[in-house]
Amino acid sequence: MAKQKKGEGFHSSAGLIRYFDAEEKSSLRIPPWFVIVMCISTIVILSIAHLVIKF
Repeated sequence: MAKQKKGEGFHSSAGLIRYFDAEEKSSLRIPPWFVIVMCISTIVILSIAHLVIKF
């Protein structure tokens, strides 16, 4: 019967967890409210454009 290696799955992905968990001080930070406002404004602009310009 094959021997089971304990914890090998976790160690293989530990580097990715550390890489994506790290935050840089110089990175661009966008607040969540800004993303929501931009989505809503894009929907409003496209809806108005759809009503004004009939295809």
